[in-house]
Amino acid sequence: MPADPARPRKLSEEFALILREFEVETVTLREVLALLHGRGFVLLIMLLALPFCTPIPLPGVSTPFGLIIAIIGARLVFGAKPWLPVRLLDTRLPPATFAKVFAVTRKIIVGFERLLRPRLLGVTASGRLLQLHALPIVICALLLLLPLPVPFSNAIPAWGIMLISGGLLERDGVFIIAGHITALLAMAFFAAIALFGVEAFDFIWKWLH
Repeated sequence: MPADPARPRKLSEEFALILREFEVETVTLREVLALLHGRGFVLLIMLLALPFCTPIPLPGVSTPFGLIIAIIGARLVFGAKPWLPVRLLDTRLPPATFAKVFAVTRKIIVGFERLLRPRLLGVTASGRLLQLHALPIVICALLLLLPLPVPFSNAIPAWGIMLISGGLLERDGVFIIAGHITALLAMAFFAAIALFGVEAFDFIWKWLH
Protein backbone atom coordinates (compact mmCIF):
# COMPACT_ATOMS: atom_id res chain seq x y z
CA MET A 1 0.00 0.00 0.00
CA PRO A 2 1.33 3.50 -0.76
CA ALA A 3 2.34 5.66 2.17
CA ASP A 4 -0.20 8.21 3.43
CA PRO A 5 1.39 11.68 3.02
CA ALA A 6 -0.39 12.83 6.18
CA ARG A 7 1.06 9.92 8.14
CA PRO A 8 4.45 8.77 6.83
CA ARG A 9 5.31 5.19 7.67
CA LYS A 10 7.61 4.58 10.62
CA LEU A 11 11.17 3.47 9.90
CA SER A 12 10.41 -0.03 11.14
CA GLU A 13 7.39 -0.20 8.81
CA GLU A 14 9.47 0.96 5.84
CA PHE A 15 12.16 -1.66 6.42
CA ALA A 16 9.68 -4.42 7.25
CA LEU A 17 7.90 -3.76 3.96
CA ILE A 18 11.14 -4.25 2.02
CA LEU A 19 12.18 -7.32 3.94
CA ARG A 20 8.81 -8.99 3.35
CA GLU A 21 9.65 -8.73 -0.34
CA PHE A 22 13.00 -10.42 0.32
CA GLU A 23 11.17 -13.40 1.83
CA VAL A 24 9.60 -14.11 -1.55
CA GLU A 25 12.31 -13.30 -4.10
CA THR A 26 15.37 -11.22 -4.80
CA VAL A 27 14.62 -7.52 -5.11
CA THR A 28 16.27 -4.85 -7.25
CA LEU A 29 17.19 -1.36 -6.08
CA ARG A 30 14.58 -0.02 -8.49
CA GLU A 31 11.88 -2.07 -6.76
CA VAL A 32 13.08 -0.96 -3.33
CA LEU A 33 12.83 2.71 -4.35
CA ALA A 34 9.31 2.11 -5.69
CA LEU A 35 8.30 0.67 -2.31
CA LEU A 36 9.80 3.62 -0.43
CA HIS A 37 8.13 6.33 -2.55
CA GLY A 38 9.33 9.91 -1.96
CA ARG A 39 11.64 9.13 0.96
CA GLY A 40 13.43 6.53 -1.12
CA PHE A 41 17.04 7.60 -1.58
CA VAL A 42 17.85 8.54 2.03
CA LEU A 43 16.13 5.39 3.29
CA LEU A 44 17.99 3.40 0.64
CA ILE A 45 21.28 4.75 2.02
CA MET A 46 20.24 3.57 5.48
CA LEU A 47 19.17 0.18 4.17
CA LEU A 48 22.53 -0.37 2.46
CA ALA A 49 24.53 0.82 5.48
CA LEU A 50 22.49 -1.19 7.98
CA PRO A 51 24.16 -4.60 7.34
CA PHE A 52 27.54 -3.19 8.37
CA CYS A 53 26.31 -1.98 11.77
CA THR A 54 26.43 -5.56 13.04
CA PRO A 55 29.34 -7.95 13.69
CA ILE A 56 27.99 -10.31 10.99
CA PRO A 57 30.70 -10.69 8.29
CA LEU A 58 29.53 -9.71 4.80
CA PRO A 59 32.35 -10.56 2.40
CA GLY A 60 32.15 -8.97 -1.04
CA VAL A 61 29.18 -6.72 -0.21
CA SER A 62 30.83 -3.59 1.20
CA THR A 63 32.35 -2.50 -2.12
CA PRO A 64 29.16 -2.43 -4.26
CA PHE A 65 27.04 -1.04 -1.42
CA GLY A 66 29.66 1.60 -0.63
CA LEU A 67 29.74 2.60 -4.30
CA ILE A 68 25.95 3.04 -4.43
CA ILE A 69 25.93 5.12 -1.23
CA ALA A 70 28.83 7.24 -2.53
CA ILE A 71 27.03 7.99 -5.81
CA ILE A 72 23.83 9.03 -4.07
CA GLY A 73 25.74 11.07 -1.48
CA ALA A 74 27.82 12.84 -4.13
CA ARG A 75 24.66 13.93 -5.93
CA LEU A 76 23.30 15.31 -2.65
CA VAL A 77 26.58 17.17 -1.97
CA PHE A 78 26.24 19.04 -5.29
CA GLY A 79 22.55 19.72 -4.75
CA ALA A 80 21.55 17.49 -7.64
CA LYS A 81 18.57 15.17 -7.73
CA PRO A 82 19.55 11.71 -6.44
CA TRP A 83 20.24 9.35 -9.32
CA LEU A 84 21.72 5.93 -9.99
CA PRO A 85 22.83 4.32 -13.26
CA VAL A 86 20.37 1.86 -14.78
CA ARG A 87 22.81 -0.98 -14.22
CA LEU A 88 22.90 -0.29 -10.47
CA LEU A 89 19.13 0.20 -10.27
CA ASP A 90 18.72 -3.29 -11.71
CA THR A 91 21.18 -4.80 -9.20
CA ARG A 92 19.55 -7.61 -7.24
CA LEU A 93 20.08 -7.51 -3.49
CA PRO A 94 20.86 -10.80 -1.71
CA PRO A 95 17.72 -11.79 0.24
CA ALA A 96 19.45 -14.17 2.66
CA THR A 97 21.86 -11.46 3.76
CA PHE A 98 19.17 -8.91 4.53
CA ALA A 99 16.86 -11.40 6.25
CA LYS A 100 19.70 -12.45 8.56
CA VAL A 101 20.89 -8.92 9.22
CA PHE A 102 17.42 -7.54 9.90
CA ALA A 103 16.83 -10.19 12.56
CA VAL A 104 19.91 -8.85 14.38
CA THR A 105 19.32 -5.15 13.73
CA ARG A 106 15.61 -4.89 14.51
CA LYS A 107 16.52 -3.19 17.81
CA ILE A 108 18.61 -0.62 15.92
CA ILE A 109 15.64 0.32 13.75
CA VAL A 110 13.26 0.53 16.71
CA GLY A 111 15.84 2.58 18.64
CA PHE A 112 16.18 5.04 15.76
CA GLU A 113 12.41 5.26 15.54
CA ARG A 114 12.10 6.14 19.23
CA LEU A 115 14.98 8.61 19.38
CA LEU A 116 14.65 10.50 16.09
CA ARG A 117 12.62 13.70 16.25
CA PRO A 118 12.90 17.25 14.88
CA ARG A 119 15.40 19.18 17.06
CA LEU A 120 18.27 21.64 16.61
CA LEU A 121 16.47 22.65 13.45
CA GLY A 122 19.14 25.21 12.63
CA VAL A 123 21.40 22.30 11.63
CA THR A 124 19.05 21.55 8.71
CA ALA A 125 17.78 25.08 8.10
CA SER A 126 19.10 25.50 4.55
CA GLY A 127 19.85 23.57 1.41
CA ARG A 128 23.55 24.44 1.73
CA LEU A 129 23.67 22.80 5.15
CA LEU A 130 21.99 19.68 3.78
CA GLN A 131 24.65 19.52 1.07
CA LEU A 132 27.35 19.88 3.73
CA HIS A 133 25.86 17.03 5.79
CA ALA A 134 25.97 14.75 2.73
CA LEU A 135 29.76 15.13 2.47
CA PRO A 136 30.63 12.80 5.41
CA ILE A 137 28.18 10.28 3.95
CA VAL A 138 30.31 10.21 0.79
CA ILE A 139 33.54 9.94 2.79
CA CYS A 140 32.19 7.08 4.92
CA ALA A 141 30.89 5.33 1.80
CA LEU A 142 34.34 5.53 0.21
CA LEU A 143 35.80 3.99 3.38
CA LEU A 144 33.27 1.16 3.04
CA LEU A 145 34.63 0.54 -0.45
CA LEU A 146 37.93 -0.59 1.06
CA PRO A 147 37.76 -4.36 1.70
CA LEU A 148 40.03 -4.32 4.76
CA PRO A 149 40.17 -7.40 7.01
CA VAL A 150 40.16 -5.24 10.14
CA PRO A 151 37.53 -5.30 12.92
CA PHE A 152 35.20 -2.27 12.86
CA SER A 153 36.54 -1.06 9.49
CA ASN A 154 33.00 -1.34 8.11
CA ALA A 155 31.01 -0.70 11.29
CA ILE A 156 32.39 2.76 12.14
CA PRO A 157 31.73 4.40 8.74
CA ALA A 158 28.39 2.57 8.50
CA TRP A 159 27.26 4.10 11.79
CA GLY A 160 28.31 7.53 10.53
CA ILE A 161 26.13 7.03 7.46
CA MET A 162 23.20 5.73 9.51
CA LEU A 163 23.25 8.59 12.02
CA ILE A 164 23.47 11.36 9.42
CA SER A 165 20.87 9.76 7.13
CA GLY A 166 18.45 9.30 10.01
CA GLY A 167 19.01 12.89 11.07
CA LEU A 168 18.37 14.17 7.54
CA LEU A 169 15.24 12.07 7.27
CA GLU A 170 13.66 13.46 10.46
CA ARG A 171 15.49 16.84 10.68
CA ASP A 172 17.24 15.72 13.87
CA GLY A 173 20.30 17.90 14.41
CA VAL A 174 21.52 15.80 17.33
CA PHE A 175 21.76 12.70 15.12
CA ILE A 176 23.47 14.67 12.37
CA ILE A 177 26.11 16.06 14.74
CA ALA A 178 26.66 12.56 16.18
CA GLY A 179 27.07 11.30 12.62
CA HIS A 180 29.71 13.94 11.85
CA ILE A 181 31.64 12.92 14.99
CA THR A 182 31.41 9.25 13.98
CA ALA A 183 32.63 10.11 10.48
CA LEU A 184 35.64 11.88 12.01
CA LEU A 185 36.33 8.78 14.12
CA ALA A 186 36.15 6.65 10.98
CA MET A 187 38.67 8.88 9.19
CA ALA A 188 40.99 8.78 12.22
CA PHE A 189 40.64 4.99 12.35
CA PHE A 190 41.62 4.58 8.70
CA ALA A 191 44.43 7.12 9.07
CA ALA A 192 45.80 4.98 11.91
CA ILE A 193 45.61 1.91 9.67
CA ALA A 194 47.55 3.79 6.98
CA LEU A 195 50.22 4.81 9.51
CA PHE A 196 50.59 1.61 11.53
CA GLY A 197 49.35 -1.03 9.09
CA VAL A 198 46.68 -3.74 9.27
CA GLU A 199 49.04 -6.08 11.11
CA ALA A 200 49.14 -3.83 14.20
CA PHE A 201 45.34 -3.88 14.48
CA ASP A 202 45.26 -7.61 13.89
CA PHE A 203 47.75 -8.11 16.72
CA ILE A 204 45.75 -5.88 19.11
CA TRP A 205 42.48 -7.63 18.18
CA LYS A 206 43.94 -11.07 18.86
CA TRP A 207 45.50 -9.86 22.11
CA LEU A 208 42.12 -8.50 23.29
CA HIS A 209 40.57 -11.90 22.64
